Amino acid sequence: MGARYDTLAAKDDLFVLPTYARKPVLFIEGRGMRLYDDEGQEYLDFVSGIGAVNLGHAHPAVTEAVWQQMARLVHVSNLYHVEHRAELAEDLSALLGGGWKAFFCNSGAEACEGAIKLARRWGAKNKGPAATRIITAERSFHGRTLAALAATGQPSKQEAFAPLPAGFTHVPLNDAVALASELDGTVCAVMLEVIQGEGGVYPCDHEYLKDVRRLCDEHEVLLVFDEVQTGFWRTGETPFAHQAHGVKPDVVALAKALANGLPAGAVMATGTAAEALTPGDHGSTFGGGPVICAAARATIAALREEELGSRCARDGAYLRSGLTELAHRTGAISEVRGHGLMVAAHLTAPIAAELVSEGLGRGLVLNNIGADIMRFLPPLVCGKAEIDTLLDGLSELIEDRDGVS
Repeated sequence: MGARYDTLAAKDDLFVLPTYARKPVLFIEGRGMRLYDDEGQEYLDFVSGIGAVNLGHAHPAVTEAVWQQMARLVHVSNLYHVEHRAELAEDLSALLGGGWKAFFCNSGAEACEGAIKLARRWGAKNKGPAATRIITAERSFHGRTLAALAATGQPSKQEAFAPLPAGFTHVPLNDAVALASELDGTVCAVMLEVIQGEGGVYPCDHEYLKDVRRLCDEHEVLLVFDEVQTGFWRTGETPFAHQAHGVKPDVVALAKALANGLPAGAVMATGTAAEALTPGDHGSTFGGGPVICAAARATIAALREEELGSRCARDGAYLRSGLTELAHRTGAISEVRGHGLMVAAHLTAPIAAELVSEGLGRGLVLNNIGADIMRFLPPLVCGKAEIDTLLDGLSELIEDRDGVS
């Protein structure tokens, strides 16, 4: 590492709370799916800001939109109308099929918090004051604020922050019988990731999602989809993962790739869910500001114009095929799962963190979930050449390790 890295890493240790074990690199520039460190070393980015930079780094359309708006007006708050906010809400409604309304915030955790508040407000208005409980899935992840953390089905992430807000029940994913057993008059919503992201890239089964929609209708509860990580063509041909299953939710939480790496989130609601909140029920100082909304509109337009959903589906299939071949050849991977360019390789040994560290030294920016899952979330501009480089690098990393055949 260079002197600039050493200086900034030391300051980070002194002045920044230690909530992340950061990798030993200082990125100072990015273009497309390539990153460059302070010494000019090039890297292929298979993380894209944890699935937030779907268009790739420094996309000119987003850059231009941000600069133009920043030169005119940055912030006045949600007390006033601004340009781009209503237009972005219209864009998102159209992507979801029409008839949706938006609340804008700044992150995925905030979007899930907003969805939780909306669901409880809806429950009180439509079912009575007892309807406050929200059912989520085991192994789910909905954010690190207290309510979103309570909704998260991972006890290891919760234990240090007890007591958490009450009113959440976790059931096994893809088990409609277990879900049905919990549905009663105390439930206002079911909240699911269509593909669990932080939990390990575990998809919901098609028939399970159909059953969930039916059960929600029968028991008069809202269906909330957390599409924070799966949105904006991350999983292939459709803008959102649930659309590939033909299942329409009542509420959707969005963030990550909404503004191509800038802090943006949204709670989308339709039907009676869109009538639940009134002035004073929820708010955000910065959510839906003109700069962020301009960036988001440019992001959505570019994703459409460049047809990155089709490219994502094609190249995601190529990545999964390559990882499957690697699994057969090396025996180091037990399962490959995911859709589009949201892919996991489940390893047969707990070496995921080591592969991430060693990959960085070879110019590959990688990500692991726990000890034995590699997660791949490259920008949607990723192509077969970059995937071949990744597969060759992984093959070498695996073969170089003792005890992995």
